[in-house]
Amino acid sequence: MWLKKKDYHFLEKAIEKLNEILQKSNITELAYILENKKELIKRNILAGIARGIGIGIGVTVITAILIILLRKIVALNIPVIGEYIADIVEIVQNSK
Repeated sequence: MWLKKKDYHFLEKAIEKLNEILQKSNITELAYILENKKELIKRNILAGIARGIGIGIGVTVITAILIILLRKIVALNIPVIGEYIADIVEIVQNSK
């Protein structure tokens, strides 16, 4: 079973394209990580710590923005809403 020159050229191009795709997707690094349990555990621990810090910072920023907005609404002196929000802001400040 001999390949024609045209088929050979087509296969060669397909293999080169597949090789480029595999290099871009870092399959070799992924295989190394999955093989090496210590590396997998180390990366997962670092990823968990980074996610935890990111969530903490994100919640803090969003809460600060909400409190600032609520204070501005209280300053507008809207009768029912202002009293309710003032109570919420007071509770948050007392819990610090």
